[in-house]
Amino acid sequence: MAEVNRSPAFWRSFPIFEEFDKETLTELAGIATYRKWPAGTVIFQRGDEGNYMVVVVSGRIKLSLFTPQGRELMLRQHEGGALFGEMALLDGQPRSADATAVIASEGYVIGKKPFLDLIIHRPQIAEAVIRFLCAQLRDTTERLETIALYDLNARVARFFLATLKQIHGHELPSSANLRLTLSQTDIAAILGASRPKVNRAILSLEECGALKRTEGIICCNVDRLLSVADPEEA
Repeated sequence: MAEVNRSPAFWRSFPIFEEFDKETLTELAGIATYRKWPAGTVIFQRGDEGNYMVVVVSGRIKLSLFTPQGRELMLRQHEGGALFGEMALLDGQPRSADATAVIASEGYVIGKKPFLDLIIHRPQIAEAVIRFLCAQLRDTTERLETIALYDLNARVARFFLATLKQIHGHELPSSANLRLTLSQTDIAAILGASRPKVNRAILSLEECGALKRTEGIICCNVDRLLSVADPEEA
């Protein structure tokens, strides 16, 4: 991993750093510390001091909230190529959720002070960071809209479309194959529903030809997913 640490191409693969120049990326690599987290590791908890952010190289890490009764609301799951923990690092507030390694994971930790020093000495990168944060806010708004305003079939369809956009960008092909690492229980937690209801919604999407499951591969008919995701636009 030491060689990857020094590679500007590696660091530029993360959206928040993609506009950084080579010299800035080299400095970034110098302030990053490689870490491994066994499955089940609690990386931080809600209320902790936000003194670092994490870039994920491999594995899967979930961000979640727990009610006093122990019910979990999963906010996001991050895999290789994702970054999290930047909000508390930048605004000085405590962590807003728990971060837990779902499976064995690895990545880099970037401390608050050295990252803020980097921005102070290279103020031109602040604009790139702001754009990244705005994109995150827009994504969160869309997720909240999905949960609040759409029935479960539409929410599941929008979940699959959002996952495809993470792979293909906003210009989606007419059909695409998807291998999910998330279980139906995971999807249910993300969408605020029960696993049996999510299973019924997926079966409904199969019946209308929007999805087809074959040996762990999900073939997605994008046009039909779009028609279910937002029937008023169909």
